[in-house]
Amino acid sequence: MTQHVPQVPSTEPALAGVLNFRDVGGLPTVDGRRVRYGRLFRSGHLARATAEDASFLGGLGLHTVFDFRSAADRRLDGLDVELPGVRNINIPLSDPADGAEFWHMVRHGDVEQLHAVLGDGKGANRMIASYRSIIRDRTAEHSRVLHALAEDSVPALMHCAAGKDRAGLSIAVSLLAVGVERDAIEADYLKSNDAHRRYKVRRGDSSEEGLSAEVMALLNPLFGAHAEYLTAAFATIDEIWGSAEHYFSEGLGLAPETRERLRDRLLDEA
Repeated sequence: MTQHVPQVPSTEPALAGVLNFRDVGGLPTVDGRRVRYGRLFRSGHLARATAEDASFLGGLGLHTVFDFRSAADRRLDGLDVELPGVRNINIPLSDPADGAEFWHMVRHGDVEQLHAVLGDGKGANRMIASYRSIIRDRTAEHSRVLHALAEDSVPALMHCAAGKDRAGLSIAVSLLAVGVERDAIEADYLKSNDAHRRYKVRRGDSSEEGLSAEVMALLNPLFGAHAEYLTAAFATIDEIWGSAEHYFSEGLGLAPETRERLRDRLLDEA
């Protein structure tokens, strides 16, 4: 029987300039262990972190911040704030909403344009295809992350722009590698929909029409966390490699001893 995901401790901060921050500690593994608190964090980008935010993050004892944003993202939002003594590693992953023309349409397109590009399930299908592509085509990047975690990069924080898709998948892969239950991984992933975590949609037309319920519904597949996206990612692992075990050993090249070091770094004692 799947265990309930415990609540994040009440000390979780309400950061002013960093969206979607959380510690993934406490999640249960299939063999009865749990992810250790204070080892693996996730968030949106750190470019707008306030001095208070940076002070909090600097007190986490972080070794490494993994930034999965593209060069275009970093130009748009800015570079992360510097945290003293913390190593910053940029490993760009494909953005499900990649492309300047696409983003221009999202921010400035009218209802008819949004319907043409995102309506009738096209927005969700775009996201599902992107999640599948990241799993299928970004094995080298995910292998690099997991090897780094196993070697010396913990405590670590992973982020992209909103902390939902690219960071969400990288966190999911990391948790799956140490045996966290898939239901628990999904429950954490869906927390990105919480009102205080959710990425704020920016539209050039901020009128009632430009932000209508119809427009928001069309954009929701891009800005929401949906279980079917993560399900598609897990299905891609099973379809290509046959199982998660073969994905890690053959797809990501993780030796058994590397997996064991990873478990030692991220999990409570057995």
